[in-house]
Amino acid sequence: MEFKFLLSYILILIALYYSFKEKLGVEKDLVYSSIRAFIQLLILGYLLHYIFKIENPIGLILILCFMVLFAGWTAQKRVNLVEKGYIKATISIGLSSFLVLFSLIAINVITFKPNEIIPVGGMIIGNSLNVYTLTVDRFKGEIKSKIDIIENIVALGATLKQALYIMKKQSVKSALIPTINSLQTVGIIHIPGITTGMLLAGAKPLEAVSYQLVIMYMMVAVALWTAVITINFTYQEIFKTAVSKNEG
Repeated sequence: MEFKFLLSYILILIALYYSFKEKLGVEKDLVYSSIRAFIQLLILGYLLHYIFKIENPIGLILILCFMVLFAGWTAQKRVNLVEKGYIKATISIGLSSFLVLFSLIAINVITFKPNEIIPVGGMIIGNSLNVYTLTVDRFKGEIKSKIDIIENIVALGATLKQALYIMKKQSVKSALIPTINSLQTVGIIHIPGITTGMLLAGAKPLEAVSYQLVIMYMMVAVALWTAVITINFTYQEIFKTAVSKNEG
């Protein structure tokens, strides 16, 4: 039973075939990422058994910090900022993630227990990572397509921050689109696994739905904070990266 999941790998093989046929160039990433996902989840499955027994708050915070550091490393690999990329990514993801996570703890929505804070923290940090990369990629694209306008505005005496204002707004808006789409379609198109799992475990519908709403709302919050912090904290590095690649 445990190995039936291997049959689902045929879906990856189909994607590999299409990528090879159309010369998309993502075959290596698909193979590497799919195998890596299996190994990481396997390790996680065994580690959670011990992590959920940790009662020391410092230990839990260290685990969350490690997740943020790994997210920052992954983000930098994806967007490849030319200056201080890893530091900027880690601070942007960490600051927005901990802001939302500790807000939930402060209003007593979740408690500082390992079986709550680690899974919820993982969801927050993972979503923050995705929003960070979306924001940076969109911002770089906006800069490349409007570099002449930016240079003209700066030449008229505006600061770089002022010249990038409209592009920053567009990047934040675009980064929020996937989260807003999920919020609009949840319960109709998207059937959340948490709600389904809780219902199957015997929870009352209101309890299951309430917990899922907490998850959805915190995803909106972390998406907004990540996009805003990323744009305002890293716009100079993003601009330099976009300009250097545009010139190259």
